Amino acid sequence: MPDPTGFLRHSRRLPARRPVPVRIQDWREVYTSHDEETIAEQAARCMDCGIPFCHNGCPLGNRIPEWNDLVRTGKWEMAIEQLHATNNFPEFTGRLCPAPCEAACVLGIADDPVTIKQVEVQIIDRAFDSGYVTPRPAPAPSGKRVAIVGSGPAGLAAAQQLARAGHEVVVYERDDEPGGLLRYGIPDFKLEKHYIDRRLEQLRAEGVRFVTNCNVGMDISGADLRAEYDAVLLATGALAGRDTDLPGRSLRGVHLAMEHLVEANRAVAGKVPFPAVDAAGRHVVIIGGGDTAADCLGVAHRQGAASVTQLDIYPQPPSTRNPERDPWPTWPWILRTYPAHEEGGDRIFAVAVQEFLGDEQGHVRAVRISEVHVERIEGRRVITPIPGTERELPADLVLLAIGFEGTEDTPLLSQLGLERTARGTLRCGPDWQTRTPGVFVAGDAHRGASLIVWAIAEGRAAAAAIHSYLGAAGSLPAPVKPTDQPLSVPR
Repeated sequence: MPDPTGFLRHSRRLPARRPVPVRIQDWREVYTSHDEETIAEQAARCMDCGIPFCHNGCPLGNRIPEWNDLVRTGKWEMAIEQLHATNNFPEFTGRLCPAPCEAACVLGIADDPVTIKQVEVQIIDRAFDSGYVTPRPAPAPSGKRVAIVGSGPAGLAAAQQLARAGHEVVVYERDDEPGGLLRYGIPDFKLEKHYIDRRLEQLRAEGVRFVTNCNVGMDISGADLRAEYDAVLLATGALAGRDTDLPGRSLRGVHLAMEHLVEANRAVAGKVPFPAVDAAGRHVVIIGGGDTAADCLGVAHRQGAASVTQLDIYPQPPSTRNPERDPWPTWPWILRTYPAHEEGGDRIFAVAVQEFLGDEQGHVRAVRISEVHVERIEGRRVITPIPGTERELPADLVLLAIGFEGTEDTPLLSQLGLERTARGTLRCGPDWQTRTPGVFVAGDAHRGASLIVWAIAEGRAAAAAIHSYLGAAGSLPAPVKPTDQPLSVPR
């Protein structure tokens, strides 16, 4: 039984953030941890609803009421079993997911929702500290071999599921270390990389083999993969950054956001002496209002930017849910303030860049912006500049954080007989299989840039489909069904 009065006795409390002047001097995570008593109180706020709509919000179908009550009663080992039953990597989702489960929490109708993410993080961190997380190798090999291209969350989830089913799994990664965007896209102040390393150690102990510095399609062909393996899973992500053709785009100092984030991560990891795209001493303008833009903001602060301005084409959202526009339990359009925003910088809404302005040496010196009106006409977004509102902002580093356009157009696709859709994704059937027999797809490569919970959910579902395709005994969990329809994604 849940605590019937927990939500009445305890208010929502998030873990403390490290002081701004301290945390911007390093790359460690922003949040501290709750003590056991506080996290038990937060878990006690869960009402164990008759219909837990948090399940509707979570693509993984996490057993949230179950592990909340286990934490409340101090049954931590049972809690991690419930959490791992649906989620291979709660240490990642608990730190990186925007928590659509919390937006769907029944308590959130009339009060602040349960701190689901924080309970999740505490469960997995305590589980590792207590020795509850151990390798679970398969009792016997199946004799089947599977190649997975890409080592982000979708690829890693599929790899673990398939290895535990007894299949020989080899994961190919073009970077020097596994992890995908977890490794080189997410800043350390959101996810310190030792969390990836300890999970990779578990996967290796379960039989997963990683081949790094291997660009599949160039270093090894698609034909070779199909000949050597019984099945191939493409979990390559959606890394093609959305660009712009505004005047001045070719000026030096104008970069896609990932060029900045990847270089910063490599520098923090000691892979390069300094980042090639460095905000130190620069006036930085970030174009975009989502997670990636906030990541760039935090990185710019830590690199010592002279100033940082973030531009968003949309008007400033309200601070609370509008029930007519976004009725519960849908994901609400509200103002989302990230820890990076309290570290400094300016945030300007309802503006758009009209032109990048350069100096005599061909380097960006400013951006010309204007206020804009945004509306939907026949399903298309139309941005209309407001006359007389133009002005310049100083900028010697501009970062484009305006989204992604799907998968990269690599030689591997033609080698496997695949084509990208109009959205830049790879189409599959109801069994996650592409039109090329034995070749499957999951994660952002199939869905487009989305949430980490969707990547893990699709990786697990694709693993179940591959297991069935290989004719292996038993079944693996398959929590989601594929769809080729554009989906609304929290940004």
